[in-house]
Amino acid sequence: MDLTNSTAIVTGGASGIGAACVRQLAARGATVIIADLQADKGEALAEEVKGVFAQVDVTNTDQITAAVEQAAQIAPLKACVNSAGIGWATRTIGRDGQISSAFDLGAFRKVIEINLIGTFDMTRQAATVMSRNEPDENGQRGAIVNMASVAAFDGQIGQAAYSASKGGVVGMNLPVARDLAASGIRLNVVAPGLIDTPIYGTGPESDAFKANLGSNVLFPKRLGTGDELASMVIELLTNDYMNAEVVRVDGGIRMPPK
Repeated sequence: MDLTNSTAIVTGGASGIGAACVRQLAARGATVIIADLQADKGEALAEEVKGVFAQVDVTNTDQITAAVEQAAQIAPLKACVNSAGIGWATRTIGRDGQISSAFDLGAFRKVIEINLIGTFDMTRQAATVMSRNEPDENGQRGAIVNMASVAAFDGQIGQAAYSASKGGVVGMNLPVARDLAASGIRLNVVAPGLIDTPIYGTGPESDAFKANLGSNVLFPKRLGTGDELASMVIELLTNDYMNAEVVRVDGGIRMPPK
């Protein structure tokens, strides 16, 4: 699928993995809508790639609607990447035997709302706008890539909410892809492993921590880069025969319990 003279939306596009996807989509000729909460980073990146920043909280349906409609007004919306997500480690039960120390349900819901429901909301709305496009010579109207995680398969201790949310992204991939096929829209999932993003910080301590993490990767023994992950996202968007797949980009790692 050719992305020239089209628009693309990337949630969580202001930094990290999302920003790498934004840059590679722009290099393919798309005008990228950077849908994020971080206005300073998002606006700076939009200026860099000649895109558009849209302040979007993926739990706000109206903001998603505004972003996809804005994209369609600029050019046909052909690509969407759902990269917005959160997560932290919390054990299911506390050490003191008190119910009050168990995993907070509000925190669990928040992770599900952002990582799973937010992903589905953007998927359904972006696909709706894509369905209005004129099909290309192969009958395609658009493609979507949703970001999961190896935690969907190898969740570690404390990752109950995060793994559940990413497992949901994997679980809905096939039924939604089957649904969207009637409109000529493809859907795939990328499941990243350990990717070097700003969450790890900078400096000697951060470098040592990342080196230790990387030693657990099968090969190459390092963290992946945002560009390496983004290249797979671009492949899934542009390769017409990739549909309903979940692709791990993880250097062969299988996460231990902790």
